[in-house]
Amino acid sequence: MTVATLRAGSPIVALGVLALLGAPGGVDAQNGSGIRIPASLPAIEPPDVPFGPGEQLIYQVKLGALDVGEGFLQVLPIDTVRGRSVYPVELGLNGSTAFGMMKVRDIFRSWIDVETLASLRFHKDQHELTYKSRKHYDIFPERQEWTRTDAEQTGTTLTDLPLDEIAFIYFIRTLDLEVGEEYTFNHYFKEDGNPVVLRVLRRERKKVPAGTFDTIVVQPIIQTDGLFSEGGKAEVYLTDDAERHIVYLSSEVPIVGSLTLLLKEIRDPSIAGSVSRAESGGDGGNTR
Repeated sequence: MTVATLRAGSPIVALGVLALLGAPGGVDAQNGSGIRIPASLPAIEPPDVPFGPGEQLIYQVKLGALDVGEGFLQVLPIDTVRGRSVYPVELGLNGSTAFGMMKVRDIFRSWIDVETLASLRFHKDQHELTYKSRKHYDIFPERQEWTRTDAEQTGTTLTDLPLDEIAFIYFIRTLDLEVGEEYTFNHYFKEDGNPVVLRVLRRERKKVPAGTFDTIVVQPIIQTDGLFSEGGKAEVYLTDDAERHIVYLSSEVPIVGSLTLLLKEIRDPSIAGSVSRAESGGDGGNTR
């Protein structure tokens, strides 16, 4: 296994830096090949990430073959958590089938430290058919602890740079990804969700409602239920460019079944013409 290198001055720095990380406590760990993996990330300044406030990706949501609604990934204005600047990011799913009788109403929120990209807070509120769940966490990287604020639960993390599912999505966007490589991390904020595995499967030209894009396809696996559980065989298609926008996501999700997100529209203030390009139905992809 080859360890990816972090491009500190690159515009791609959000989800995949995990490949550089190892054991907690500031002591380097070794992977199976004997390559040393640093236990902590260097501080990352806001300009170094490929996302920012105002970025919004709109998706068509499918359950099986059925078009059931819309979803979104978005970055809200910079906020603070316990005195630290954070990127508030959200993943939302809103759909229904069978004349509105079977509904999916999910919202996942993560507050990501601007300097370290560690998760400081994580909320997931799910309503999937007959299943309802509400779980809210405060995460304390400096103490390597987490607390569930809507229930009397606490636990420890394996690192001072913990990540939740949504922070992990943004984190992947920061990696130098090599096709055929597999990266293993111990940075999921709950111990039993580790190790997190990221497999880089292939490059593929992908057509979605927003256009046709050159992509790099990855499979993230977290040892827990959800979008990236091992049984779900999730695949995430990232644009093969500096933005690393998520074009397509597919997974087998408990309760819901086969779930697919297809990019319909890009709203990104850092890219001139991003909205009109998507709305026009033209070729939104790169042509390298």
